[in-house]
Amino acid sequence: MKIAANAVKNIIDTGSVFSDDDTFKKKAVNSTVINRDVVNSDVVNKLVNKDRNGPIGLFDSGVGGLSVYLHLAQQLPNERYVYYADTLHVPYGNRDSEDIKALTLTAVEWLYQQGCKLIVIACNSASAYALETARYHYPQLPIVGLVPALKPAVLASKNGHVAVLATKATLNGALLNDVITSIASPNATIVTKYFDPQLVPWVESGMPENSETAQRLRQQLQLFSKSGIDQLVLGCTHYPFFKDFLLQEIEEHNLSMHVIDSGQAIAERVKQLLLVNQLSALPTDSLDDNASENNDTTMINDQQPLTFYATKYDEKLALLIQRLLGEQTYLKYYVFSKS
Repeated sequence: MKIAANAVKNIIDTGSVFSDDDTFKKKAVNSTVINRDVVNSDVVNKLVNKDRNGPIGLFDSGVGGLSVYLHLAQQLPNERYVYYADTLHVPYGNRDSEDIKALTLTAVEWLYQQGCKLIVIACNSASAYALETARYHYPQLPIVGLVPALKPAVLASKNGHVAVLATKATLNGALLNDVITSIASPNATIVTKYFDPQLVPWVESGMPENSETAQRLRQQLQLFSKSGIDQLVLGCTHYPFFKDFLLQEIEEHNLSMHVIDSGQAIAERVKQLLLVNQLSALPTDSLDDNASENNDTTMINDQQPLTFYATKYDEKLALLIQRLLGEQTYLKYYVFSKS
């Protein structure tokens, strides 16, 4: 996958750290209790963490947000990253809005407590229902959410017809439909919404090209093309991992279709916010004491390891992360519980 190869700089996994101790469990439970109360309480006036050395936090219900991390790591290699995967409650796409809000606030509170200076809600479903709530409760903490890149697709469309692939929660959420109302409709652009519940499991199984899901996706591309769709928006963070598959099919069948994902735009937005808030890590800031003394030649360009927290761990998780990021990835794992 191009996205992984471009962003991960040959950093070898020298030993992932797994933890199942009571500290992490208590933090998870406590943050859940706090945030489920916060949803209907007064504003929690959290101040932004002003430490340049602080990490950037990423949150997703699962591992799809790693596609956003890859863009961030590529554009902002001096930063440290903490990833919170709510694997205990994945998927979010079929949950009701209040449940999504509560779970998202749990994650945001936990990342804030880790000293994150900026948080990316790297989950389209969580952004659709909880982004504004999170910003309301953390007014001085920069929080970036994901919206399917419909606006650039509409502006680039020559046929006035675009398609959005996403989960039900994202397709029905206010964020996407506000863009349809404010951008697509005034530009006389038709927006076709498409949902396939098997796409995420397909990504997590390694995207076998001989599967029924792959064949269905090929057929859908043909249908999109026949209906005049010339811009295809990937509205779920899992989907950029099969972007190369789509581009290959489009090229082989000579389809006039452009594929867009939101990762690069999100990374550019994060970079802008760091500059505005004077929070960008300097090259020397990105190194911890151990890394600065480490002469290991595998630490290319001083790239920091990705610190990955999961609310539930099973044996497939590490293999899945390795498959999505590439084998030459330096990770530190922490888990709240094991199945």
